[in-house]
Amino acid sequence: MGEVMFYHLTTTPLARALPDLLQRALDRGWPVVLRAGAETALPGLDDLLWSFDDASFLPHGTAEMGQDARQPVFLTTRAENPNGAKVLMLVEGARVDPGEAAAYDRVCLLFDGRDSASLAAAREDWVRVRDGGVSGIYWAQKDGPWSEQARTEPG
Repeated sequence: MGEVMFYHLTTTPLARALPDLLQRALDRGWPVVLRAGAETALPGLDDLLWSFDDASFLPHGTAEMGQDARQPVFLTTRAENPNGAKVLMLVEGARVDPGEAAAYDRVCLLFDGRDSASLAAAREDWVRVRDGGVSGIYWAQKDGPWSEQARTEPG
């Protein structure tokens, strides 16, 4: 069963944190499903993965682009895993479903700690993960790199 990792963005914006986490997953050979909470977020995520670095990009696609199964990073708003992803990353209002965690090695929720609605939703998701019997790890940025702040083990 997978674990849910909560990434509380406080000093690094999503546009900088997301490419780094995606690259780490790809470096390990783990395909990723990147799920946003709304269709309107997908074009911005697509642009980000093409342009976050002048010398590089992250290979990715959407259902509209085709060849879903071959995409290292598959962008969507639906509960789907056409590329056999090991990692599910949730951004831009996508919510954690503890029942879905078993289908992945890792589920990562990235949320903006400066946005009260995102923070409240992440807190609700933490409780759902804990009560759903799934392992959860809460990561925060404290004066630099990510550090583990809390952990909940399956009941």
